[in-house]
Amino acid sequence: MKAIIEIRNISKSFISKNNIITNVLDDCSLDIYENEFVAIMGPSGAGKSTLLYILGLLDKADKGNISYIFNGSIINPTKMSDKKLSNFRNSNLGFIFQFYHLLPEFTALENVMIPSILAGNTQKNAMIIAKELINNFRLIDKINNKPNELSGGEQQRIAIARSLINNPKIILADEPTGNLDSKNADLVLDILHKIKNEYKITMLMATHSNEIAKQTDRIMYLKDGKISNYETN
Repeated sequence: MKAIIEIRNISKSFISKNNIITNVLDDCSLDIYENEFVAIMGPSGAGKSTLLYILGLLDKADKGNISYIFNGSIINPTKMSDKKLSNFRNSNLGFIFQFYHLLPEFTALENVMIPSILAGNTQKNAMIIAKELINNFRLIDKINNKPNELSGGEQQRIAIARSLINNPKIILADEPTGNLDSKNADLVLDILHKIKNEYKITMLMATHSNEIAKQTDRIMYLKDGKISNYETN
């Protein structure tokens, strides 16, 4: 298997208002492989979301290095300007969050279109792609609904469609089923598996659920800021 992400000696800490330092990640190293579905598990505060945010270039590590390997080229985002970093993130990485993060003032269709327009696509082309994605998730009749007019499961499916619109190489999902009932959680997990297989996307997912984690290719455990164990399913 070919690595698509190489994580080397990543550390991250936070300082509270009382100047108390909390070490969240401590010298973590890991390889993620192409078209792999990895579950990240650990207790609350173990650093699951922090690791995802660093990998998604939404946060920076205090120490260490992350490299992305696309088509044989090694890309080090720490050497990019903020503009190039933003463009790289928008073009190559997709994000799915527990609480959807849909913009309430926009329709389902507009929410899916936004990353494509930010990437420089025309509104017409972005709309065509967004409609196709939404139709694939059987929500074409909801394209003009705003988020508060959608169920939790529908909002998450729209959020997944949004994550796919720029054909990302990697999707990072932070507790994507954590706010759903079991029926919708199973539906979302089925969609994620379908995406991985059809689009050949590498996927990292933070989850508290053992049952969900067992349905991925590999489980990575975080404990006391360290990667403590691996388990292949």
